[in-house]
Amino acid sequence: MLSVVLLTGISGSGKSVALRMLEDAGYICVDNLPVRFLSEFIANARNDPSMRRVAVAIDVRSPGELVELPAVIASLRALNTNLRAVFLDADDNTLLQRYSESRRRHPLTDRLRLANKPASLHDCIALERELLASMREEGHVIDTSDLTPGQLRAWMRDLIQTDRPPLVLTFESFAYKRGVPRDADLVFDVRCLPNPHYDRALRPLTGRDKPVADWLETFDSVAEMIDDIAAFMRKWLPQYIQDTRSYLTVGIGCTGGQHRSVYVVEKLAERFADHQPLLVRHRRQLPAETE
Repeated sequence: MLSVVLLTGISGSGKSVALRMLEDAGYICVDNLPVRFLSEFIANARNDPSMRRVAVAIDVRSPGELVELPAVIASLRALNTNLRAVFLDADDNTLLQRYSESRRRHPLTDRLRLANKPASLHDCIALERELLASMREEGHVIDTSDLTPGQLRAWMRDLIQTDRPPLVLTFESFAYKRGVPRDADLVFDVRCLPNPHYDRALRPLTGRDKPVADWLETFDSVAEMIDDIAAFMRKWLPQYIQDTRSYLTVGIGCTGGQHRSVYVVEKLAERFADHQPLLVRHRRQLPAETE
């Protein structure tokens, strides 16, 4: 069966990195395909035995057709197309920094200037978010704001290796000092729990290290927090599945994203190991994730 990854999102959010990863994974990749050609391209790929996995990047470079994309996706899914939509996003400050470092022009700059409208980078990003708003609801959102290219490649690799399920459940740790990730559907704040950061021996470790886990397990409040989050998830997860949702990302945040949130995510992943596919992500680059 043909497997299709539709990659879209905000310019500067990492689509080139993701597309190269898909190409390395054996996908036939097409960048900047006009929306009007998407159905025809997939129909031809479906009839070509050599094209079992394809990835298509569609973004704001063809803005006049973007309004049609959700309907095209719906029609393809109605034909039982194994289509996984991925939307890459990042916060404005990260995008501004990336454009400053790359010295590239935003693809909407000329369009705004031809319309005699302000064409600053802020204006371009705002317009792009407006044009892509409907696409953000079509698939799995990945906030790349504080991700390294290696982390993004790893997260994409995890995502495409999952079969097409009724719902992909993701537990993700993050640091509140970096902001709540834009890809989180549910967010739980565990900053009220005891903090291993103040123990000098534990400070350089992470929530995946046994000394930190042993320390946290001495506090009843930690176990109670995990029990409460797990109970909430057990109660409401069937409702999310019944709603035909394809993805549910649960963010667990602490101050630095290193100890408490990481530990809670790992424990929740153990509790929900019966749900497949299950993804575990840590926005802070932990030692085992270094590439």
